Amino acid sequence: MRPDRDEWIVGLPEGGQVVALPAVAMAAVRLLAAGGTIEETRRSLRSSTGRDIDVASLVEQLASAGLVAAIDERRFPVTPSVVAFPRLRPRHVRWIMNPLLHAAVVLVPVTALVAAVMHPGILPTWDSLLWAEYGTFTILVQCTIAWSLIALHEAAHLLTARAAGVPGRIRLGTRLQFLVAQTEVSGIWLKGRRERITVYLSGIALDGAIWGGCLLARGAGADWVLLPVIVATLFLALTRQTLVFMRTDLYFVVQDLTGCRNLFGDTARHLHDVAARMIGRRPSHPLRALPPTERRFVKAYAVVMVVGSVSCLTIGYQVLTEFTWPLLHRSLTHLVAGADWWVRLDALATVLVLVGFQTLWARLWWKRHGRRVRRRMRWRRHAAVHKI
Repeated sequence: MRPDRDEWIVGLPEGGQVVALPAVAMAAVRLLAAGGTIEETRRSLRSSTGRDIDVASLVEQLASAGLVAAIDERRFPVTPSVVAFPRLRPRHVRWIMNPLLHAAVVLVPVTALVAAVMHPGILPTWDSLLWAEYGTFTILVQCTIAWSLIALHEAAHLLTARAAGVPGRIRLGTRLQFLVAQTEVSGIWLKGRRERITVYLSGIALDGAIWGGCLLARGAGADWVLLPVIVATLFLALTRQTLVFMRTDLYFVVQDLTGCRNLFGDTARHLHDVAARMIGRRPSHPLRALPPTERRFVKAYAVVMVVGSVSCLTIGYQVLTEFTWPLLHRSLTHLVAGADWWVRLDALATVLVLVGFQTLWARLWWKRHGRRVRRRMRWRRHAAVHKI
């Protein structure tokens, strides 16, 4: 737990939900932790504050967040958190939090930018991505490079969080049409701002250091054919981090610096409320409970979210219809009617890559949103029956 403005942030370092509690609720938690019963805690708070606090409801809410082991005879099962590299201890990676290391990491891309301004020839062109004669081989190698760099990016988050004493894990997920890897370190909310910002920016910092190192190597005369591929891949990765209308690394920095508890979730509820009012439904006013400053940030972020999401989905649709589907259709045609065995092999590899990534994206999307979709469909069927 840690104080945050006029509230307390409470949770488990090994992960799970982290909640914000007002001071009076924190006082109740302390009394309960000291051995007081729910009724004793309620009487004590009534005596000290003059308010009748519903301690039983508070305990139920904490239990639903996984922060209570038992209420009387009711015991709540403890779901063990999945932790990556469980034998890795904070003392093993404490050096990652050294400010001198951070300064050195930042210095590499800054130096590379200066070198690129002075010698623009070290910057690769997009033609550098077409470095091999065979398209299938090029795609497979570039996918391997991209996912290797993604693994290093997420490892930076994981190791930096572990150095701050917070375990975590890496898993795959989706953001709009993108298939992404993400590191779950919700326990970082229990740490100070310096640790939080360091963990959020560690992946970008490592990407920048590798990008800068490759540029400096090209400036020093290195002509390895894959150096331009790495530079271009990291440039695209760093560019995507600026898409703060999705939960990128920079989004978490913005959320932290603005002091918003759940910027993305509050904005989504606000937009849902706006849509409900537009079609004549009764508004729920989800922002009413937020402080005025936080409400202003949420409304501003709502504009960014709508414009960014619509633009991103539009571009994604164009890529799907003008590149992915035509490429898949051409590959299937070559696979069925191709005369050359190499053409058929090339087409088969292309089909496997395209279908594999789309299938993986769909599975991960359904895993995250499937329950909500099923609930919405049941509600609509129930409403239709009542209407009939």
